[in-house]
Amino acid sequence: MNHSNDNDPRKMNVNDDNINNETNDDVNESGRFDEREAVEQSSTYREADNSYTSARSMQDEENQEEPFIPISDEQYEKQRKRKMKPKTKGFLSTVAAGVIGSVITLSVIPFTDYPDMFQGDHSSSQSASQDAQVETKPMKVTQTSTAKASIADMVEKASPAIVGVVNMQRQQQSFGSFFRGSEQQSNADGEEIESGSGSGVIFKKEGNYAYIVTNNHVIEGASKIEVALADGKQTTAELIGADALSDLAVLKIPSKYVTSVLEFADSSALRAGDEVIAIGNPLGLDLSRTVTQGIVSAVNRSVAVNTSAGEWNLNVIQTDAAINPGNSGGALLNPSGQVVGINSLKISENGVEGLGFAIPSNELVPIVNEIIETGQVQRVYLGVGLASIDEIPEMYLQDLPKSVDGGVIVTNIDKDSAAYRAGLKVQDVIVAINDMKVKSPTELRQYLYSKLKVGDRATIKFYRDGQLKTATVTLTSTASKSAN
Repeated sequence: MNHSNDNDPRKMNVNDDNINNETNDDVNESGRFDEREAVEQSSTYREADNSYTSARSMQDEENQEEPFIPISDEQYEKQRKRKMKPKTKGFLSTVAAGVIGSVITLSVIPFTDYPDMFQGDHSSSQSASQDAQVETKPMKVTQTSTAKASIADMVEKASPAIVGVVNMQRQQQSFGSFFRGSEQQSNADGEEIESGSGSGVIFKKEGNYAYIVTNNHVIEGASKIEVALADGKQTTAELIGADALSDLAVLKIPSKYVTSVLEFADSSALRAGDEVIAIGNPLGLDLSRTVTQGIVSAVNRSVAVNTSAGEWNLNVIQTDAAINPGNSGGALLNPSGQVVGINSLKISENGVEGLGFAIPSNELVPIVNEIIETGQVQRVYLGVGLASIDEIPEMYLQDLPKSVDGGVIVTNIDKDSAAYRAGLKVQDVIVAINDMKVKSPTELRQYLYSKLKVGDRATIKFYRDGQLKTATVTLTSTASKSAN
């Protein structure tokens, strides 16, 4: 019997039943048969065979394309030991490291503040989140409610000082003689009827009288002015004075009707975006003391207007607070309830909205004070009627040099004026005053009223019959109702 082949576990089925106490010819090196050694060798080969089969299966799965190469027992044993040893060692090292690390962690954590630190960070984050909510939420609510409450309180306090102003004019009753054609006469005793209405602001109460500021165009042409108060009472107002160019007028009524007055604020402090509130009587007394809210859209706007005293450029505050017919003369207020302007006009064209204008308080206060003191606004008076040369047919300008690109022509002249005394005549073309070029009547008026005062001397350059001439005038004064 060949021992090397018969003992191969891949050919020989070895189990406990095959091992017995029988003596055979197979002996060890000492010449004796060792049963225990045979069993151990058989078990070892069986385990090795199983490992070999598993290794082969894994190799086949990972690389199915590699062909199977038979190896000898000696080579197989060497490969098996080389592969199993690192795996066993690595596995044991990993298990040992895990056990040791767990023990260290469980032993050290109770003596550290790590749990507290984690809990502290969490609570701090939660606290910070709560603080953020507490800061943001109340600010919103408080700001909104405070703004609404302050405006409502302000309006409630200011409204009694806003009045309705009614322009009463005598109705012209005309008649003519049937036998004398169309000749007509007016009846001076005609009935007084309401011609229009606007708003006014009570700004002063002194002694037996209270004073109201309104627009000139609200009361212009009135034979009687009535004032409607917040409590529903009405009284007749006295006109102290008016100024057409600035569109301002001052009235007075008995102080017994007045319970509240408003003060003026510094309008130069206004900026675009500031909140403003308009109070007035749009469309008549039925909607008296209507409140509208907006912002200052712009300051120091210059708006050209036609007045009974001629063309003029008003310096105004632009706002988007609703201003309608009947609001004229009403107050434009800041959130503190102070008057920053007197609502005067709006641009009313198709497709245009939110363009209202108010006379700034800093512009109107000096004029109002002057009207109270003198009953009128006195400005320098040149004494000429003017028109722009652009409005005159060329046939009247034939002698004017082609180099002249602007100026104003004298259309009429007051014989009791500085211009007449200086030698100016009708059809003279004024091109400069004190070396400032003049291109329109408005420019000339603006310069006269803002740069010069009564008694000043001014040098006027003008063309007459194609020749440039110069005249010096000493300016006088007259009431603003005298047209220049």
